[in-house]
Amino acid sequence: MVLLLHLQVMDLLLVQFLRVAWLAAILPIIIASIPTSNLRWLRRILSCFASRGKTIHSPSQKFTIPQRFFSHFYAVASVWTTFLLVATWIYAYRMVPLVAEPFPYSAITSYLTGGSAIRTGSSELRQRYVAWQAVFLLLLMDIHVLRRLFETVHVFNYSPSARMHIIGYLTGLFYYIAAPLSLCGDCAVEVFDFLSNLATEFIIKGKNQMPMPEVEFWQVINPLINLGWKHWIGAAIFLWGWIHQYQCHKILGSLRDSTRADEYVIPHGDWFEIVSSPHYLSEIVIYASFVVATGGTNLTIWLLFAFVVSNLSFAAVETHSWYRRKFEDYPNSRFAVIPFIL
Repeated sequence: MVLLLHLQVMDLLLVQFLRVAWLAAILPIIIASIPTSNLRWLRRILSCFASRGKTIHSPSQKFTIPQRFFSHFYAVASVWTTFLLVATWIYAYRMVPLVAEPFPYSAITSYLTGGSAIRTGSSELRQRYVAWQAVFLLLLMDIHVLRRLFETVHVFNYSPSARMHIIGYLTGLFYYIAAPLSLCGDCAVEVFDFLSNLATEFIIKGKNQMPMPEVEFWQVINPLINLGWKHWIGAAIFLWGWIHQYQCHKILGSLRDSTRADEYVIPHGDWFEIVSSPHYLSEIVIYASFVVATGGTNLTIWLLFAFVVSNLSFAAVETHSWYRRKFEDYPNSRFAVIPFIL
């Protein structure tokens, strides 16, 4: 009982830390976006940190690194997210197993309201729901970052002269550690405690004395299917943004292949016809899917989504302004990142 209370307190501290971190990242961007001359200095600083590639300002070249180091973000994210996914999945399967119930008429109301029978009842059932929901979100995140890693290697062809600010690089590394952790923050401490106990047991007993786990494929997959329809709506939204982002990245990659190293052209096709940064728009759609999948009840994921929107909107406005300065014939119908809004 004391251990359980201790784990719950640690979970709460982790969640609060993540929320404070996202708020601390969001507020400077919001303040810098206020249209007043008194805040130009803050906008210049944030623009300097966020700029990369074609939008980077020459005075900031001193503290820059090659833009191809973007691959580091997704290498770290892929390893870290996969680790969290596997660890949380094993924890959920071993410690909070979820046996699917038959689909009686009494369960129809639960499904129609976006949940499932596992949400209701005792705190133990709630713990099971949280753990399996975290598995679902981490699975989507892993699919996302693995594709981004593939793209940095096989789709993008960064110019040798393309640079990014070192602060932006460090921020990106922190982001791809904190973002997956935010998706499983409500049960992460229990998962780490479970792994610690498993490692201790392995050290004490040795490999030969460890019991062989019996894994049934359907029991591993079935809890994800029975989470609720809002999770599958979230997955559909995720897939929509995921596909469009890949298409937009292919367009950007093909432009680099067909032009000289330092030559830029106006991109066309897919969501480029409506916004200047459709890859940012699709990223926003992807993170909106996490909010939908949790039913909008998880404040940490809301703050993660708010950071993604504010950060990418800030960068997209810079990119949009650059396009307008660079090309006299740039389409006036395009918005920066959010159609008809920004």
